[in-house]
Amino acid sequence: MHVKADEYRRRRRRPAVRSARSGPVRRRRPGAYATVETGTVFLYSIGTVNPTVIPPADPSAPPPGDAPPRMRKIIHCDCDCFYASVEMRDDPSLRNRPLAVGGRPDQRGVIATCNYEARRYGVHSAMSSALAMRKCPELLILPSAMDKYRAASRQIMAIYRDYTSDVEPLSLDEAYLDVSGSERCQGSATLIAQEIRQRVYDTVGVTVSAGVAPNKFIAKIASDWNKPDGLFVVRPHEIDAFVAALPVRKLHGVGKVTAARLDRLGIQTCAQLRDWPLIDLHREFGAFGRRLYELSRGIDERPVQADQERKSVSVETTYVTDLTTLEQCAEEIRRLVVQLDARIARAGAARSVRKLYVKIRFADFQRTTVECVADATNAETAVTLLAKGLQRRAQAVRLLGVGVRIDEDTAERHGQFSLFGDETSAP
Repeated sequence: MHVKADEYRRRRRRPAVRSARSGPVRRRRPGAYATVETGTVFLYSIGTVNPTVIPPADPSAPPPGDAPPRMRKIIHCDCDCFYASVEMRDDPSLRNRPLAVGGRPDQRGVIATCNYEARRYGVHSAMSSALAMRKCPELLILPSAMDKYRAASRQIMAIYRDYTSDVEPLSLDEAYLDVSGSERCQGSATLIAQEIRQRVYDTVGVTVSAGVAPNKFIAKIASDWNKPDGLFVVRPHEIDAFVAALPVRKLHGVGKVTAARLDRLGIQTCAQLRDWPLIDLHREFGAFGRRLYELSRGIDERPVQADQERKSVSVETTYVTDLTTLEQCAEEIRRLVVQLDARIARAGAARSVRKLYVKIRFADFQRTTVECVADATNAETAVTLLAKGLQRRAQAVRLLGVGVRIDEDTAERHGQFSLFGDETSAP
């Protein structure tokens, strides 16, 4: 639900907090963050009255033996429908109508993002604009204004870097922060996340959802848990109970095909996945079996990689049934190019494309990649690359991917070019 800016600020300044065991609502001082008893995961969204409480883990249960030996404080920040939010910030009259940012329906355009009014009609990012208009005839589709979005992103990233130098941007609107060594807000990652969200709203005029956890995997899930404009915290002693209840499809790297394989094995939740010994998971899933074993226990040692340059943007799909004809593969490649265009737009990388490539994995697990020089995506060029790749092996196809490679020289000159465009410097 959208509200006017002044009303929204009043609601953010006076959060009402209710706990499942606390009875009446208690008003807290402005900016306060509610805490709860040890053993309970408390999900608190500033501006909402009713948080969500997850029951505590069994206190008698021993902690997982594989738990990481050191505790980190990771925040995953994700702006809510970023491009659309910037447009609504600049024109408040757009707040209460279905709005999307993307290409024109009559030019095979694709939706980059949309607001929550549009999502009620089933519109979502990576959807073709023509289909979006069929779902929501009153949808207003604005062309992207990348310079404006990059300017807002630079402001947001600068705020993040006020709290830590360990900031890993994933796109214009999303980043990981490692605040383990930060002394801001008395070293509290929860208070840092709360303060960041308030500063971004006051300075840039868009809302941020944040997840706080001891690692990247859980922090990213947390940031999505209480959207929009939510703050979700998972503390170290809460990891075991929190992860156990997660569906396996939430695990990083688990797509439709792997989820279907797990389902056939009777595995729908991480708790069920934990029942499988590592050796059995390795036999079923190869090297990925160890990753499944670790994630189901909340283990993720990936570091936050500050100022990591993005060298490529890609999408791919593994098929439940192998593709056996060029026509089938070409249809899938065209669909993937639509998704790739949306991902490139979201990353702000359109001006830095230097190559287009198609990736093919055959039924015998052999892989080939075909690429060509290109300054933009093109579905028919991708189909031509596909045809060349298929000539290399007389095999059915189990995976197709399409992607672009980023101009490394330009990226080095401008710093994080794929995120911030052709500006001379990044914050």
